This record gives sequence, structure tokens and C-alpha cells, in this order.
Amino acid sequence: MEMYLRLASGMIHPLLAEAEGGGFGFNFDILETNLVNLSIVIAIVVYFGRGFLGKTLTERRSAIETAISEAEARKKTAAAKLAEQQQKLAQAQQEATKIRSDAESAAKKASDEILAKAEQDIVRMRETAAADISSEQERIINELRQRVANLALQRAEGELPGRLNDDSQQRLVDRSIALLSEG
Repeated sequence: MEMYLRLASGMIHPLLAEAEGGGFGFNFDILETNLVNLSIVIAIVVYFGRGFLGKTLTERRSAIETAISEAEARKKTAAAKLAEQQQKLAQAQQEATKIRSDAESAAKKASDEILAKAEQDIVRMRETAAADISSEQERIINELRQRVANLALQRAEGELPGRLNDDSQQRLVDRSIALLSEG
């Protein structure tokens, strides 16, 4: 930076000196204005800097190309993995749909079987209840018949001695014999 300031002051200083002298003008003295030094410095920088700068730019370019190619490779790999995972997701969704439909079918079948069995159980229970009621009715009817018959016999036995005299007893025996002989 210091060199740049010296060069700049060397070029401007003669111009200022002439401006102080009463006018404006250009200093064409090459040695006073340091144009030679400046051109030598620029030539050295261009000559030696070209190789360094070219090498640096080439290295930077190859590093950028390598990074780009690696990024593209990672992008392709990621795209392939994404496609694979999407395919697996689609397969998993299909399998989940199939499992769900199978489960719904199995649930419907089990429900139908349970309802059919319940209906059979209800019919069997009704038949059993009807049979139990019928047998209970028959038992009660038989029991009532026996009671009525026993009560009728008891009443008849109680009334028979008062109603049955010798004459009526003889008529009853004759009528019974007549009925037996006709038959």
C-alpha cells in the first residue's frame, strides 16, 4: 500500500508543482513521474502473478467442479433412495389396505357366525322353554285330575251311604249287568 501511495504522490506531485507555478500542464518526463517504475511493477505482477493466479483459479475451478459433481452424485443417490422409499411406502400402503380389507371381511364373517349361533341358541331356548312349559302343564293337569278324582271319590264315598239303600243298590247292579251283557 505504501508503494502505491509513493507512486501516486510521485505522479501527482509534479502536476501540483506546475499548478502552483501558474498553470495547468502535464509532466511528460517519464523518470519524474515514475511511469517506468510503475510499468515494471505491473509487468512483474502480471508475469509472476499470472502463474500463481492461474494456478489458484485452476485449483478453485477444479474444486468447484468436484463439489458440483459430488453434489450431483449425492442428488442422484438421494433421488434413487427417495424413489425406493416411495415405492416401499406404496407397497406398505397396499399391504395395509389389504390387511384392513381382510380384517373387515373376517370381522363380518365372525359377526355373521355369532349372529347365526345366537339365533340358533334363541330358537333352542324357545323350544326348550316350550317343552318345559308343556311338560309342566301336563304334570299340573295330571295332578289336578288326580285331586279332582280323589275329591270326587271322597265326596261320592261320603254321600253314597246316605243315598244308596238296598233298593237303589239292586237297581244299580241290574243296570250294570244289563250294560255288560249288551256289550
